[in-house]
Amino acid sequence: MKILVTGAAGFIGFHLAKRLLERGDTVVGLDNVNDYYDPKLKEARLAILAEYEAFSFERIDLADRPAVEACFRDHTFDRVVHLAAQAGVRYSLTHPHAYVDANLVGFIHILEGCRHAEVPHLVYASSSSVYGANRSMPFSIHDNVDHPVSLYAATKKANELMAHTYSHLYGLPTTGLRFFTVYGPWGRPDMALFLFTRAILAGEPIDVFNHGDMRRDFTYIDDIVEGVIRVTDRIAPPNQEWSGHDPDPGTSRAPYRIYNIGNNQPVELMDMIEALEECLGQEAQKNFMPMQPGDVPETYADVDDLIADVDFKPATPIEEGIARFVEWYRGYYGA
Repeated sequence: MKILVTGAAGFIGFHLAKRLLERGDTVVGLDNVNDYYDPKLKEARLAILAEYEAFSFERIDLADRPAVEACFRDHTFDRVVHLAAQAGVRYSLTHPHAYVDANLVGFIHILEGCRHAEVPHLVYASSSSVYGANRSMPFSIHDNVDHPVSLYAATKKANELMAHTYSHLYGLPTTGLRFFTVYGPWGRPDMALFLFTRAILAGEPIDVFNHGDMRRDFTYIDDIVEGVIRVTDRIAPPNQEWSGHDPDPGTSRAPYRIYNIGNNQPVELMDMIEALEECLGQEAQKNFMPMQPGDVPETYADVDDLIADVDFKPATPIEEGIARFVEWYRGYYGA
């Protein structure tokens, strides 16, 4: 297939594009390679993808409507996997307009491109952050998620609503994927594992929020990619049993689906830090801090629908995933 992967210079986009190329697909990568974090890391990922003959790259900002329209005119896509976004809960507290431009304006341009080009299936990244103030565990796609606690989460929830509208109005099959704390080689420098590794090796203290009383459903990158590929291959079907009298948030009478992709096994933050210390052979100096605005104390993914529909469940243990990340980090940074 010919597949558009937006955010191809990003952490998940890079790994996904590489896997698709390895299985024989043609991939068009799209990214604006902004400086939210070190562009050199993004360029290094793109350099690896450029080694594949079936890869081409479009340096486009999603908010640039004419450029996005031209991309859809110049190519015929069998699938679109939309991963590009302004990421980060904390950054959304200080740079709200960046999230409107990338996550809302950018997403409508992708929806319109898919609609007019009659793309057979749009898969897009949502986030576990949409569960917001929910405390019923594990988080289920069949739960109501109308109480976000950050603008980032609100934009991801908005993406799900926008996608449903296009599925309903135009019959565009869409699948939203709620990712849970993704980590692994080539990861994002603004994520905890990356920040902790850098600080520990430099002999600097790490900030441990909510005084360490946090649990996260850490999900290894290879598991995320496997889930994305399986879902991408399965065009979102309508749920014929869906009823407006008892509406199910995770499905629809339109060709629309939502899935959680998480490890289904929350890890205590302090246990994650301990596993990292063991891999690095160094103990961390810990600076215990209160909870940050927009953050939540716990995430835990219910993946029953993912298992039922595409026969996949993430399962990489945190110790194994951290060891692989540390090996990559030492190699890439010569640490």
